[in-house]
Amino acid sequence: MAPVTITIPDDFPSVFNGTSAHERCKKIGETKVYTARGADEDAELIRRIDDARIAINIRAHARFSEGVMAACRKLEMISIWGTGTDNIDLDAAGRHGITVCNTPGVNAFAVAEHALALMLAAARRIPRIDREVRGGAWPRDLLTQLLGKTLGVFGTGKIGARVITLGRALGMDVLAYSARGAAAAVAELGARAASKEDILRRADVVSLHLRLAPETRGFLGRREFSMMKPTTILINTGRGALVEREALLDALTQGKLAGAGLDVFHDEPIKPGDPLLALPSVVLSPHNAGQTPEVIRDGLLRAIENVENYLAGKPTDVVVAPVKARR
Repeated sequence: MAPVTITIPDDFPSVFNGTSAHERCKKIGETKVYTARGADEDAELIRRIDDARIAINIRAHARFSEGVMAACRKLEMISIWGTGTDNIDLDAAGRHGITVCNTPGVNAFAVAEHALALMLAAARRIPRIDREVRGGAWPRDLLTQLLGKTLGVFGTGKIGARVITLGRALGMDVLAYSARGAAAAVAELGARAASKEDILRRADVVSLHLRLAPETRGFLGRREFSMMKPTTILINTGRGALVEREALLDALTQGKLAGAGLDVFHDEPIKPGDPLLALPSVVLSPHNAGQTPEVIRDGLLRAIENVENYLAGKPTDVVVAPVKARR
């Protein structure tokens, strides 16, 4: 068996370098960490992975394409810090004999708390009111009370399930959409299973917790926004591409939505001059819903544990297993 070489090609902004996970990784084998951005270009990502057997994926801007996997002939495992896999060509990984693992659920409670924070901030208009009070005003606008309102949750994985719990704790009536059609599981969470269209028509708050995949890209577009009440608030802590960008901007500027709380965007970082920045009804955060010390520590250690288990012949948290023998 070849010596274990491990590369972390995309630790920017750095969360891995110098941590307990880094030290644990070095005990497995030769470890190389790149803390400057640049891994979003195929040629540079290939250069950084070079002859590594293992790649630990930290950031979604590093895209493991068919070309990258074809070029990195020694690569046999990608261990993802986090849940999302939309930056990895999973079909290509299987064809090239590469195992892909992630760390599901580690950030679930932190992201759910953030979704709730965005929900409350948008409903209570906290950022705008804060600015006005600091500027000498004393605004008396009517605010939105969530008690008794209907929360629509799309996606009932660990994050969505926790959002259901938090919504019910506020006294909200919760409708939930399971991509797997798991009505019984939804009922066990204390929510009522409903269709996409039913939720859109009835919900006062819509919160997105779906995994980005070809079938969920553009999950909300003009058709969907036309079904929603003009008093609805949209919360997105999933992926920006779950929502059609121009349809969202039109809905917000034309009064088809009351507001939004967004932690994810089509372009990250969000560009200066983006129209979203000028909308007072929108609360923004920089894709940091899961950024707590506890989540970072536990998630990174879990990603290393997945490497250890793979090398021991007992892979865990497997998203893709090779469909053919190693190259």
